[in-house]
Amino acid sequence: MNKPLRFALALGLITIFYNMIEGTISIFFGLEDETLALFGFGVDSFVEVISGIGITHMLLRMKYSKDVSRDKFEKTALRITGFSFFLLAIGLIVGSVINLVQNSHPQTTVAGIIIAVISILTMYWLMTSKLKVGKALNSDAIIADANCTKTCFYLSFILLAASGLYELFHIRYFDILGSLGIAYFAFNEGREAYEKVKSGNLACNCDDESETVNTKIPS
Repeated sequence: MNKPLRFALALGLITIFYNMIEGTISIFFGLEDETLALFGFGVDSFVEVISGIGITHMLLRMKYSKDVSRDKFEKTALRITGFSFFLLAIGLIVGSVINLVQNSHPQTTVAGIIIAVISILTMYWLMTSKLKVGKALNSDAIIADANCTKTCFYLSFILLAASGLYELFHIRYFDILGSLGIAYFAFNEGREAYEKVKSGNLACNCDDESETVNTKIPS
């Protein structure tokens, strides 16, 4: 297995474990501090774990067989990811309406600010690293995963803005707007996950001889 492919696999594993830790902490403080934006951010992190498992599974198959087409496991992971994102979007919209009606507001959003800053730095490194290795391997799948990480990067800014503005002005609408922003991105990620299942080709140049392999994805 060449060095770029090993690095791509390491990035996939880092993404999975980081999102698991981030999701756990975010959900805990989201519930503890009653901030819907942070709670939704945490759930999104766990959905990203499912997507990351699918990508890592594909990279492991590339390691041993150089097969780059999505198999049944990966397509199922994408469907579960898409459905989970849609469910998250609906849940955040309903939660925002409930908070609005009940006049609920977070106790504090300090945890959201800290988590958002750490996530911005981490996701930027993961995003740029995945793009670099994806281009080195000529892999559309890894580049697509980098774009997924880019979405997480944007979500971190939404969380930072919502948490920071609320902590400054203590206006509950900032947390609600942050939740709706995360819901919007979750819906788009869900739609993209289903589109990936139906996509036509994946290109990957993963061998040492730098041959480009175009594989038709079975329906």
